Amino acid sequence: MTQAKRELVWLKEVASTPLQQSLKDLDQAYKNFFDSCKGKRKGIKVKPPKFKSRKSRQTARFVGVNYQAGQDKIYLPKVGKIKIIWSRPLASNPSSVTIIRDSANRYFASFVVEINPESLAKTNNYIGIDLGISTFATLSNGDKFKAPKPLKQYLNKLAKFQRKFARTEKGSKRHERRRLRVAKLHGKVKDIRTDFMHKLSTDLVKKYDTIVLEDLNVSGMVSYGMLRKRNRKLAKAISDLGGRQFRTLTEAKCEKYFH
Repeated sequence: MTQAKRELVWLKEVASTPLQQSLKDLDQAYKNFFDSCKGKRKGIKVKPPKFKSRKSRQTARFVGVNYQAGQDKIYLPKVGKIKIIWSRPLASNPSSVTIIRDSANRYFASFVVEINPESLAKTNNYIGIDLGISTFATLSNGDKFKAPKPLKQYLNKLAKFQRKFARTEKGSKRHERRRLRVAKLHGKVKDIRTDFMHKLSTDLVKKYDTIVLEDLNVSGMVSYGMLRKRNRKLAKAISDLGGRQFRTLTEAKCEKYFH
């Protein structure tokens, strides 16, 4: 990093902590990739790290005493004081904060705090869940849950924005404005889907001690659908539901409340 600062002067405008953390993240990413190639890492194959564009999601992590969190502002070195709207109070003093800027130019602060979650009382209830397309989740007791399907809801609007974006000259101000419109709509679709997943998974974990989910190869189903023109609509529908994300959230909350 010291050598890079001599060659790239603009790196001196950034605090040293996020730069060091980015190197640690890169080192860990390559370690995971090589361990996956050698069979030392279980699970799906890990792909090598990719170069991140400045237009995509950006992060900067501050650790230790390099930042300060106040009541309505946070202080970051070489940035200054920034107003913040808290989504919830911090459970304890944070050990680090990650500033995230998504492709729609929205900024978020993610804090790492230590918590002691209360274990939920056992209800001795169990449930099986069948994930589908027309109905997102069908429970073994007959209850059904329909997903909002935000991508289908905004598909025509998204296609319109993308067509206008494709006709603009790359590097122009209009190109950037229309890119932001597409990114903001994608962000809205993602937020609607994630909100539904969180609410449903939390509700099920609090009601049932044992949850059985079918094991689906979602990525394989989507890839197969995209390869065949007749199944492209099916692939979009599967992606719009977010079945894999629901499984991940449910597993994480089960570990949290039944540790």
